[in-house]
Amino acid sequence: MDIKTQIDSHRIPKHVAVIMDGNGRWAKQKGMLRIFGHRKGVNAVRETVTAAAEIGVEVLTLYAFSTENWNRPKTEIKALMNILVSSLRNEMNLFQEKDINLQTIGTTENLPKKAQKQLKEVIELTKKNTSMVLNLALSYGSREEIVNTIKNISKKVVNKELLIEEINEKVINNHLYTFTLPDVDFLIRTSGEKRISNFLLWQIAYAELYFTDVLWPDFRKEDFFKAILEYQHRERRFGKISEQIKNDND
Repeated sequence: MDIKTQIDSHRIPKHVAVIMDGNGRWAKQKGMLRIFGHRKGVNAVRETVTAAAEIGVEVLTLYAFSTENWNRPKTEIKALMNILVSSLRNEMNLFQEKDINLQTIGTTENLPKKAQKQLKEVIELTKKNTSMVLNLALSYGSREEIVNTIKNISKKVVNKELLIEEINEKVINNHLYTFTLPDVDFLIRTSGEKRISNFLLWQIAYAELYFTDVLWPDFRKEDFFKAILEYQHRERRFGKISEQIKNDND
């Protein structure tokens, strides 16, 4: 039976986040340079975006480039930025066909000017699309995001725009990069590593976590659908007990 047909359309996670890991190891296994793994990973991005759009995911956040990735060799960073620019150009038809709205989180002002320009163009061209948000985490680090959030809230307190007693989860959420987006329901990481790697630490507080040994360049729609099925077999309790969840659903 086709995996996709087994998915319950009424239990689709609203926000799926993906740590795309394994490009370098994929290339190394094949005796290639790391850059070939990154290039091959573009196919996995396309497959994942298409799969998410097909089943009705509202937000798909991809960890495309972290704040720590700036420590990689300059040649690899340059190649990654070139792949980003070319991919955005090449996938415009997909974005329009699937009615995808492109957004970004992170300190994108640190990206090369060419990459910033291409991002702005695609964001502008897709801003009226409403079926799914494709959220690229670029030059993103969750600890940096939280530090910036604390600074911005502190400024408001100092300027007497906000009282300390008024600070709560909602206030913090409203100052995060993701303030327009729902919390993450489901986090997928490829390549067998079982780490969060400074990704959406606040937003994944109650997310279901899924780790697969598949290296990112080999990740396909069927792998995404398999992950969604696993998500649907789990019971999300949010601190409650099973009996309470059952009563809430009755």
